[in-house]
Amino acid sequence: MPASATKALRVAVLADSDTRWKWGALTAQRVTPTDAGIRLDGYLLRGRATPTARQLKEVGVHADSLREVTGVEFLRAMGEQSYDILVLALVGGGVQAMLHGLRNAWGSGKRPVVVTGYVGVVYEKLADGLLLRHGADLVLANSRHDADRFRAVYEGVGADASAVTEVALPFLGGEPYSGENDPYTVVFAAQPSVPDSRKDRTYLLNRLIEHARRHPEREVLLKLRSKPGEHTTHIEELPYQKLVQGTDVPANFRLVYGHMGEVLDRTDLLVTVSSTAALEALHRRVPTVVLTDLGVREVLGNHHFTGSGCLASWDQLDAGHRPAPDEEWVARQGVAADGSYATAFDTARERIAGLLERPGGLPPLNPYYTPETAPGYLPGILARHHLGPDGAPLPGAPAADKAPGPVRQIVRRAARGAYRHGVQRVAPVIRRMGEL
Repeated sequence: MPASATKALRVAVLADSDTRWKWGALTAQRVTPTDAGIRLDGYLLRGRATPTARQLKEVGVHADSLREVTGVEFLRAMGEQSYDILVLALVGGGVQAMLHGLRNAWGSGKRPVVVTGYVGVVYEKLADGLLLRHGADLVLANSRHDADRFRAVYEGVGADASAVTEVALPFLGGEPYSGENDPYTVVFAAQPSVPDSRKDRTYLLNRLIEHARRHPEREVLLKLRSKPGEHTTHIEELPYQKLVQGTDVPANFRLVYGHMGEVLDRTDLLVTVSSTAALEALHRRVPTVVLTDLGVREVLGNHHFTGSGCLASWDQLDAGHRPAPDEEWVARQGVAADGSYATAFDTARERIAGLLERPGGLPPLNPYYTPETAPGYLPGILARHHLGPDGAPLPGAPAADKAPGPVRQIVRRAARGAYRHGVQRVAPVIRRMGEL
């Protein structure tokens, strides 16, 4: 039996938002090939979407240690610490920068297995995002559908596609839907940036409220991702909490926060534009609708659900429509509603175990993008993370040797608050003025 199957492994996760921390930490737990548990150290990349304490609590994932770092601080920690597995749960540019920074920090010495992937549905920037993730030992695909697409992109540019590994979303779970609740509960899963206009978001809000009025016997919930002033993976300029202010709403309509799995425990109909919550609901066989009211468009992400049997409009829902998902489509999307979820991560665990036992250790990281293959693109990505073309920290890069003092923490919170105020209040006003 390999050593990795009998000892606790040291695992690090670097994440840049609450949703990516959830994906990264749960992925680490799913793919680690050991029966003895893991030591999980979490690193939160400092930026506009660094999760708050409330968001971390809502995610509900335990880590043995958790701290906020800059990119350069993280690279320094990776040079000083010894890990077996590293999960990069970042946007594509962040993954690429860390791969080059880690290559520089580790050189040809001993290094951990590096894993990356996507938080949910991949419906835009497929080639761009994938090539920015190339160079990790495992690039996880959340479904058979994604695995086929990922390999095609890598092979199409002449890059090694062997890192692509089919798994499933790590946060699926919960009891299967067993019948209607009392009261019957309709949940709309909101998204921070889809749709992005005030007109469209107000339309969806009004239709949800109208559905509550039409069906007073139902409980109608607007499930929100974050509170005003917080950011998640995407910027939310027009939070529904603000749009609903001053609106006369029926008694059976309310806003809810909390863990999506707990909300699904009492859901009879999940409605969304294109949220990953739809896949969570389908996994549990909760009736699920992906709205067509604003069109079926790539910019909305609902085009991903063509063929699913879940596309419908508010008019149809108001009239009592209940969707029936296409079983073949569901199976290809990694939803694993057939009970196969328990084995969805076996291949990844086996691959990681093999890499951990590789004689002589692992070779240096080898991303597709280099100063030779992308001289007009890569340097800018690295510079945003204060790294030079060789992945080494640039002179003057922010990398504190100790935790920030009280004054620095206050200044940092104020700066973050100013940024979020600009995103949520000032920027929309400027855009509206420009449209006059």
